[in-house]
Amino acid sequence: MDQYNVLILSAGKRVELIELFQEAAQELGIQSNIIAGDCSEYAPGIYFADKKYILPKIKEPSYIDEIIKICKQENVKLVVPTIDTDLMLLSEERKRIFDESGATVLISDLGVVSICRDKIKTQDFFEKNGFLVPKLHDINKVKIESLKFPLFIKPKSGSSSISAFKVNSAKELKLFLNIVPNPMLQDYMTGEEYTVDVFLDFNSNVITIVPRLRMEVRSGEISKGKIVKDYEIIENIKNLMSKFKLIGHITIQLMKTKKGIEFIEINPRFGGGAPMSIRSGANSCKNLYSLLMKKHLSYNEDYEDGLIFLRYDKSICIKDGAIYK
Repeated sequence: MDQYNVLILSAGKRVELIELFQEAAQELGIQSNIIAGDCSEYAPGIYFADKKYILPKIKEPSYIDEIIKICKQENVKLVVPTIDTDLMLLSEERKRIFDESGATVLISDLGVVSICRDKIKTQDFFEKNGFLVPKLHDINKVKIESLKFPLFIKPKSGSSSISAFKVNSAKELKLFLNIVPNPMLQDYMTGEEYTVDVFLDFNSNVITIVPRLRMEVRSGEISKGKIVKDYEIIENIKNLMSKFKLIGHITIQLMKTKKGIEFIEINPRFGGGAPMSIRSGANSCKNLYSLLMKKHLSYNEDYEDGLIFLRYDKSICIKDGAIYK
């Protein structure tokens, strides 16, 4: 029987994602080892995988070499990135990884990823293609005294809401401009915030679109969310995906405001809250296995509407390199 082994990079706390891949393989009746890699031996996710590897840090020259070595040794068919910082590198090196190991990296083309990783480029893309976005202020030209507050400041290549702040006054803005790296300044939006999980096949055909209302957020990641089959959002996402060719599981941030649907960013990877959409029935893990098995997928909305997911922390004890019970 063929094996469809999966390597999940920067496994960190992605325990549920690892378990969902394991469950999907079991339900499909296929053989698949889930291999977790991380630069820390204390990343919880690696202890839930079928096999684990300690990887070099992303910036180390041997990072890609080690990935290729693992892929060859473990007969990996799919490499899944989970954090923003290695997306550009993996997109640049995905052909080499495939040529040397036969493993497909779940990453879009470099040109697409480069837009997603730079929030100013993302803003420009949205504007040029007719999508609503919060107004961007040029901090090098604008007079602070002329601005209307509140505003929102964040790094142009940031993630997880790190160094992202609501700005209530000119005094606060002057402070944040000194502490936020490579800042961009936008109007502050008010409304309902959504994360949208989108799955596309390897030819950029949309398979599922699942809007999730962000009911509560902790450290930039959703902690309470509700599946909302909102067709205004769904149609906007279909339009967006027709203009922007991504692959795999991606997450899109947007907000429903008085102006309409205003887009925030696109993350070309599994987001932390992706298990909510997967458990609602839009099973990206099963979809990926199906693609690896050369099966055709069609667009569907076969997920359950109105489900509420509450996320929580759980600790594990490690002894001698394994979970201790």
